[in-house]
Amino acid sequence: MNNLKFVSTELLEIGYLEFGQTEKDVIVLLHGFPYDVHAYAGVWPTLSTLKFRVLVPFLRGYGATRFLNAETMRSGEQAALGTDLVAFLDKLDIDKIFLAGYDWGGRAACIMAALHPERVRGLVSGGGYTVHRIEGALNPLLPEMEQRYWYQYYLHGERGRRGLEKYRKELCRLLWQDWSPRWSFDEATFAKTAESYENPDFVEVAVHSYRHRFGLVEGDARYEAVSQSLELLPSISVPTIAIEGTCDGVTPAGSYSHLDGKFVGRFEKRLLENVGHNIPQEDPEGFSRAILDLTKW
Repeated sequence: MNNLKFVSTELLEIGYLEFGQTEKDVIVLLHGFPYDVHAYAGVWPTLSTLKFRVLVPFLRGYGATRFLNAETMRSGEQAALGTDLVAFLDKLDIDKIFLAGYDWGGRAACIMAALHPERVRGLVSGGGYTVHRIEGALNPLLPEMEQRYWYQYYLHGERGRRGLEKYRKELCRLLWQDWSPRWSFDEATFAKTAESYENPDFVEVAVHSYRHRFGLVEGDARYEAVSQSLELLPSISVPTIAIEGTCDGVTPAGSYSHLDGKFVGRFEKRLLENVGHNIPQEDPEGFSRAILDLTKW
């Protein structure tokens, strides 16, 4: 893969793509589950052409990113994702950034913006405020919402873990189809991302993520302090543009509207018509426009 680089933190060797000019403003793009860096293939050319430095890392458990020690817990908890991002930037000696992400990546971006606002110049968040509380996670939602989360409940049991292990491509393709009903992706597009599912830690990280967020398993003790901070649902003060797709099959537009008050700085919400859950890959122009508008604020 062209432009692939690596940096080692305390726990990970993080694979990432880099585009643009190293001395320019930095934009970090973060993917979600079950996607990877290719979600931004239509975004990074626009940003790098405009002379930004663009970094697109693989999250833990995906693609080229690897754990350095076999004994490290394969945690997928939100605090781990946020901490990985901070460590990634520290190792690259990058102080201030613009952040954009969705799904898991959007959550990591929200966490950094909330806990380290001095380092974030602006945030584009798919879905809006997506930090979640584990306390109260077992409180039921309306059945029509619960059915959208079937894959999470599936992974709560051993049958689901084995299912993801054996049918990772089939399961993830189904999620792509369900979550983005208006997006007609071809097999070649899916195949590029599906290579990331072959990461040896993909299954364990995903399973831990969806079990931990419901309080079914313990987290990694090293993230306890961060986890406690996130239980308070800290506000985000950095300039933010929240993006939602009108055809999102897992988190319908407006699902997090009750959390809009968590953005206490300059804030704008945008709806992208006929766009599902994989926002940057379905509408790279709309996603790029949000980032560029944010950089001008």
